[in-house]
Amino acid sequence: MRLLTRSQDHLDIHKIGLPNKEKEWYLDYIKSHNGIILITGPTGSGKTTTLYATLNLLNSPEKKILTIEDPIEYNLAGINQVQLKEDIGLTFDRALRAFLRQDPNIIMVGEIRDVSTAQISIRAALTGHLVFSTLHTNSAWDAVTRLTDMGIEPYLLAASLRTVVAQRLVRTLCPHCKEPSNELLFPDLQEQLDIPHHYVPVGCPKCYFTGYKGRRPVFEFLPITSELKSMIKLKEGEINPYLSQAGIPTLKDNLCHLIREGSVSLEEGLVY
Repeated sequence: MRLLTRSQDHLDIHKIGLPNKEKEWYLDYIKSHNGIILITGPTGSGKTTTLYATLNLLNSPEKKILTIEDPIEYNLAGINQVQLKEDIGLTFDRALRAFLRQDPNIIMVGEIRDVSTAQISIRAALTGHLVFSTLHTNSAWDAVTRLTDMGIEPYLLAASLRTVVAQRLVRTLCPHCKEPSNELLFPDLQEQLDIPHHYVPVGCPKCYFTGYKGRRPVFEFLPITSELKSMIKLKEGEINPYLSQAGIPTLKDNLCHLIREGSVSLEEGLVY
């Protein structure tokens, strides 16, 4: 079940849970005048909230912002939002073609579902527009693979892509009843990830005896550097050694940090 509050107080980029370092990177990239920024993750991972919080921050009378969505989940004053209607031929790619004739500053495409939408989004990003969209992929780098598999030329993707953010929503342990544990639930994996100690859910009246209270996002931020542009163009290179050398944490790194500090249970975190 997805519940959407009418209040937009939570659509604040500073309140959605981005870690400070990643937030600084993200705020720098969304100031770009052109290019494409992708938010990836499974259904229900908070991608829409991140996009709306971003548009809320960028929204100003001087900027023309157009969106094509399915569905429109929040109405944002000052932004021209269009509802997808495939039964009358109003698809993502047709709406994008119409948008480009209106000379917008920022375009938000609810989801890149096919090669036609991907191609027009890339073209828009290369012709002076800042484009935001989403993809269903397991990691930030998987978005690059998905787009090239769709048929996007690697040199075009390298030229247009600014950054990719992958995210998940995980349940947080109830702070009133969680307990520390040394149990080796996944011995080999815990040893590999250096997680000898963790917390387990117990259950109490404050969490309705579930052991969990609330959810929080976990992010993976991939800045498209000159090295990554070369890797995209050549379709060569392993991403994990590069991320490790560059000091860029992955989703798993950030989840392990939350497990060690006691915010997330071992079972919840290692699902990903």
